[in-house]
Amino acid sequence: PPPSGVAPAAGTPSTGTAALLAEAATGAGGAGAGPLPVLADVVESAAARSGEALLVVPDGERLVLLAVDGGAAAEACLQYAEALEATRGENSSDDELVIGFSAPAGPIAAVTAYKQAEQALSVARRRGRILVEHEDVAAGSVLPLLGDDAVRAFADGLLRSLRDHDATGRGDLVRSLKAWLSRHGQWDAAAADLGVHRHTLRYRMRRVEEILGRSLDDPDVRMELWLALKATGA
Repeated sequence: PPPSGVAPAAGTPSTGTAALLAEAATGAGGAGAGPLPVLADVVESAAARSGEALLVVPDGERLVLLAVDGGAAAEACLQYAEALEATRGENSSDDELVIGFSAPAGPIAAVTAYKQAEQALSVARRRGRILVEHEDVAAGSVLPLLGDDAVRAFADGLLRSLRDHDATGRGDLVRSLKAWLSRHGQWDAAAADLGVHRHTLRYRMRRVEEILGRSLDDPDVRMELWLALKATGA
């Protein structure tokens, strides 16, 4: 995997980071220095200037940072990511940095913060971003995550037998399933949306269960089918 930084969320800007950020933007920072060593220099220098505590832990091709929320080091990390983002079109490479920020956390919640940073890091990689903050992911919708290739492959596999059935002209199971789920299983409302009799819709849902070998009474099954429909744009 590419080098990655893991850090807690940040706040107010620090000063005096312009020189290091310029080095980051031009790929400087010492002979052969990559973005991860320059990041370490950026945050350590910012913390030293502000007199705040900072823990920097090298972890193979990763760098784990424990910084003060709203402090100079965390803000320097954000500015560093912005500088790389601004020049990634001309300087992008296999060594491109990816950063995940956790939500602010106290010392006893360090394990949780690390897991949050890992989750944000994973989202950043999938989205092709240099930096993602866990708070932004948690506050958003789960639907954008359905764009992941693995999720789409699962969704296509789950719905394939229904699509194959519909392709024969023997029914409209996928559209009927979507209408039924969108109406929370209300037969009359879903049937009206489809323009069919409710008994026709009941028959179609029984066929869905028979083809999939799964019961629509199971809330997990209904959830998976709904997400599969959303992921495939059905």
